[in-house]
Amino acid sequence: MSTSTLAAASLVERHRAVDSPTTFRLLDLEWDLLPGVFAPHLTQSAALYAEWVPYPVGGSFCEIGSGTGYLSVLAARHGCASVVATDLSPVAVDNTRRNAARHGVADRVTVYQGDLFAPIPAGEHFDVIFWNSNFVDTDEPAPDGDHLHRALFDPGYRAHEGYLAGARERLHPGGQLLLGFTDLGNADRLAELADRHGWRVRVQRAVRCAAPQGDLHYQLLRLESD
Repeated sequence: MSTSTLAAASLVERHRAVDSPTTFRLLDLEWDLLPGVFAPHLTQSAALYAEWVPYPVGGSFCEIGSGTGYLSVLAARHGCASVVATDLSPVAVDNTRRNAARHGVADRVTVYQGDLFAPIPAGEHFDVIFWNSNFVDTDEPAPDGDHLHRALFDPGYRAHEGYLAGARERLHPGGQLLLGFTDLGNADRLAELADRHGWRVRVQRAVRCAAPQGDLHYQLLRLESD
């Protein structure tokens, strides 16, 4: 088993220990967490992306794979006029809606259940699109209904290809397409898929952090049009 697979499997098991609704603190705020949803406070990436991802004040923001919805909520709190969040997991959709209500931004955060861009109404476009991706490549198919597994593992990088294939028609002119990534991901495969769909991968921000399985290199990637 590869280092990336071992590290991700260990993190999945930590998430499975959450077996009842609870709350957590992140960025001096209280958040709801439902069982089976990726827990941002268990990794360093949440605080990093909260700082690194741009929030277009007065504009539109889209988060793919919202999980608890903390970043979508922050986008609304930082002045985005409209925020759309999607997640494949119905529990994560509920979790995102709960946190939008908890922080008083439910009127500006619309949440859809479905895969990537599929549930978003046709014709809706965004100034910024962000996905903290399930960056661990694997040959093993995802277990049916195991959304925690899907939060970290992407068999064959099919979800990454879907993101790259579907994003262009969802961006406003001059909009930004962003991806949360780490050195546990398959950078060569990502670059190959980006090239296939007319994107260039650029590292916008990066930092190396200590993690239980060894140092982890977190990245905010920007996909630029050819």
